[in-house]
Amino acid sequence: MSEATIRLTVFLGLFAIMAILEILAPRRKLRPVKMLRWFTNWAIILIDSILVRLLFKTAAVGAALWATENGYGLFNMIALPYWLAFAISFLVLDFAIWFSHLASHKVPIFWRIHRMHHSDIDIDVTTAIRFHPIEIVLSMFWKYLIVLAIGAPAASVLVFEIVLNGGALFNHSNFKLPLSVDKILRLLIVTPDMHRVHHSTERNETDSNYGFNLSIWDRMFGTYIDQPKKGHDGMTIGLGQWQDEKPARLDWILMVPFRK
Repeated sequence: MSEATIRLTVFLGLFAIMAILEILAPRRKLRPVKMLRWFTNWAIILIDSILVRLLFKTAAVGAALWATENGYGLFNMIALPYWLAFAISFLVLDFAIWFSHLASHKVPIFWRIHRMHHSDIDIDVTTAIRFHPIEIVLSMFWKYLIVLAIGAPAASVLVFEIVLNGGALFNHSNFKLPLSVDKILRLLIVTPDMHRVHHSTERNETDSNYGFNLSIWDRMFGTYIDQPKKGHDGMTIGLGQWQDEKPARLDWILMVPFRK
């Protein structure tokens, strides 16, 4: 199986699992526009996928293979056990995604683009695929840069991409984890309750819990908030200025970066 086939198969399987779990054990009651939101969020990922295919010959795994073949990057220049280079590469990539997410909130021009993701008026498994095409392109360039700089083994990049996508589907889901399980899991990984805080309309909560996979970075850098001030049932999801049905429309959200 090709790298793309493996990633797509895992993605669709995990998406289906999380979508079913959301129905069986929902964390919050979703608004009536769910079907319109799902159409819009799926349309966005199709646009993103087509654009990436047109602009990039390979995914980040391809960049890792090219770096290995040509001897570029740190781990292609120094002798390290493969397992160690694999593990360090995974951690570096995870931190790089955390850092880029932080930057997307702190740098005004990046926030204008990233706020399309936050404009979703509910949060469920489809919110994980709701990113503006401009942000997807910038993210690809960033991952290329990191992979080439460290000379990450291709296998570590593939595993990281799969884990990152799976983690995003999991922690954006509207699945109600038992609190005891959530408390243990969030010591290492980002859980739905932990990430939901990040989608609050409260600005200090939006500027917290940036992790998509490992939860350690937010704890290390002081950006961790345990629970939303109003509780998970009382909190408002999205952006305060856009709480109507507009953020559920495809034509509207594509223009978010250009709105005041």
